[in-house]
Amino acid sequence: MKLAPIVVSLLDTDLYKFNMDQVIFHKHPDLCGQYYFKCRNDGIKFTKEMVDEINEQIDYLCTLRLQKEELDYLRSIRFIKNDYVEFLRLWHPIRDYVSVNLSENGELSIVVDGPLFSAMQFEIYLLEIVNEVYFRMSYDYETLVKSAEEKLDAKVKALNDGTYTFKFAEFGCRRRLSREWQDTVVRRFVKETNSCVGTSNVYLAMKYNVTPIGTYAHEFVQMYQGIDSIPLAYTNHYAMQDWYDEYKGDNGTALTDTITTDLFLLDFNRAMVNNYTGVRHDSGDPYVWGEKIINHYNSYGVDPKTKVLLFSDNLNFDKAQKIYDYFCDKVKVAFGIGTFCSNDTCEEPLNIVIKLQYVNGRPVAKLSDTVGKAMCKDDEYLEYLKRSVDFRIKRESMK
Repeated sequence: MKLAPIVVSLLDTDLYKFNMDQVIFHKHPDLCGQYYFKCRNDGIKFTKEMVDEINEQIDYLCTLRLQKEELDYLRSIRFIKNDYVEFLRLWHPIRDYVSVNLSENGELSIVVDGPLFSAMQFEIYLLEIVNEVYFRMSYDYETLVKSAEEKLDAKVKALNDGTYTFKFAEFGCRRRLSREWQDTVVRRFVKETNSCVGTSNVYLAMKYNVTPIGTYAHEFVQMYQGIDSIPLAYTNHYAMQDWYDEYKGDNGTALTDTITTDLFLLDFNRAMVNNYTGVRHDSGDPYVWGEKIINHYNSYGVDPKTKVLLFSDNLNFDKAQKIYDYFCDKVKVAFGIGTFCSNDTCEEPLNIVIKLQYVNGRPVAKLSDTVGKAMCKDDEYLEYLKRSVDFRIKRESMK
């Protein structure tokens, strides 16, 4: 089964890839990284035919270049700088950085290995490719689309009749059913409702004249674990400092849970509270997390209603409405909804990730606020990181 090209524009990715890459380009161009693919679903098998198709899609991806109108669009984003856009005129995905393999039991392996400013860009493109290949080659695609259309119709209706009263951004690139279907979803949410404030997909934001939305991901904080001079338990501090230095408070939503929110809050001091417009939730109980953040703002005398809590952890629309109802009178509430926008069908979606695992040969890890979300190739390092985090939290709690 031969598929049409899945990624046809290098803007067909999440905005935060360009945001993070700009900081790396300016401050850490010497870093190299290794990323590893993981499918978290049980019992998922890939076939040789799927892997052949994935490889062909990657081959095509690596022929793409950013076009003039795409570069001009990036320049129009207020915090993307011209020297970085000029770099992107020269940049393209390099095929040698990616290897794809299939085990005898059907387990898919993908490794990306190269300079961090280039290797990091592969994540979203590869997830888009893998997801679409899997669903087109495992199921009757038209049946999936029909079920997705029915669910999308119901969401549009609920957004318009007052069942859902919150506003949200579409965050569906990495686990979308297909490029075509994500395009349909964004178009309908933008054209048929007043609830969609933007999308993380830069290409679709350009196409439908809506705001591209995103700040940074876990990998941005993780990469500081690979820098020898930075103590492990202080990587949030250095990541936020570099981010603020790059963006001067613009593009200012901080991700809290890379090495636990409790540790993050030790570095989210008065200066950072003032410098950042809000924070993003991506693991752990959203209500416990939200109250913890509100209390933190109150401890500095900052009105929580002037700050944004962005929720983005495996949200569907019903969950988002409950969170909104709980917090809307306490703080500004925002949502990024991914899979339940772009791959809500009659079949279970894949829970696939590509995570940064090594920087300059050193292991790195994400701890998160949810047990089981940690992903690290080096168990000894993971335990060392946990001990470092626990030690700093206990030491500073005694002050």
